[in-house]
Amino acid sequence: MYAAEGTAGHALAEHLIRKYLKKRTTRPTSDFYTDELVEAVDEYVAFVISEIEDARRACANPIIIVEQRVDASEYVDNCFGTADMVIITDKYAHVIDLKLGKGVEVSAVENPQLMIYGLGVLNMAEAIYDIEIVRMTIFQPRISNSSTWEISPEDLKRWGNDVLRPAGAQALIGAGEFSAGSWCRFCKARNQCRARAEAFLELAKHDFSRPALLSDEEIADVIAKADDLAKWASDVYAFAQDQAINHGKRWPGFKVVEGKSNRKFTNEADVVKAAAAAGYTDIYKKSLIGITEMERLMGKEQFRSVLGPYVYKPHGKLTLVSESDKREPVSTDTAQMDFMEVDENEGI
Repeated sequence: MYAAEGTAGHALAEHLIRKYLKKRTTRPTSDFYTDELVEAVDEYVAFVISEIEDARRACANPIIIVEQRVDASEYVDNCFGTADMVIITDKYAHVIDLKLGKGVEVSAVENPQLMIYGLGVLNMAEAIYDIEIVRMTIFQPRISNSSTWEISPEDLKRWGNDVLRPAGAQALIGAGEFSAGSWCRFCKARNQCRARAEAFLELAKHDFSRPALLSDEEIADVIAKADDLAKWASDVYAFAQDQAINHGKRWPGFKVVEGKSNRKFTNEADVVKAAAAAGYTDIYKKSLIGITEMERLMGKEQFRSVLGPYVYKPHGKLTLVSESDKREPVSTDTAQMDFMEVDENEGI
């Protein structure tokens, strides 16, 4: 579902950019085109257009290509991909990748996917220009993330030879070592991968000691892995449940049972008629639509004008995160005072 939505979003982005470039194109249609997705695509297209215009100002004849197949088979046999956007000037080659996911923030810094694309684009670009910089951008409009990283052609080729080439050779023969990490959530083998299991079961070395008895280093080690550990346990459970329910698998010590369910009406129209015939008419609930839906209904400018004075953003719940998180740290003393003031104002 998410892949299909992403494909639909990319198709719309390609159409809009091609239209801007005055190239023949047909607007795609899809059931995935909600206002929210279209708005995200529009944001990406606006970014791309600004990059195109910058390139036109910097170079008399820039090369601008949408959805370009790039080939890195010079480094790994049959290694290729499709770059969402490629902009080449007489000084730089720019690869832009649109990501429409909402769950994982992706950085362009030393991003292997973009570096492979960069090698393919560089191979094309150097036939025309003397490229000085390879620029790579990840654009994630739905989580307000835009990440750009630059590398020299020499350093990128060195990475291709020293890292990509040997790793690719190992992968093609099914060799190499498994490496567990945050990327595992996208792997089809994640539920049964022994390397992933061993990485998390390493936490067992703490023997489930009480937190207060662990050292600072041990606690930091645990919380660094806690989120991925929870996801891993959820993945394993989902796999085991699917095998049991849909494939008759019997797991030692477990059984399949019916879960709790809630009562439902067979037909709401019949319920309304029967209730009315019995004299009951006060049978409906009415509630205000949410802020996001209201903003979509009115449009951002009208929403801001009409309802702006009635909207506020309360303090978010304090949470402990990695130092790599982009959010600014807060002073816990100050935050506690802020929350106390809100509580007192609300009479809590």
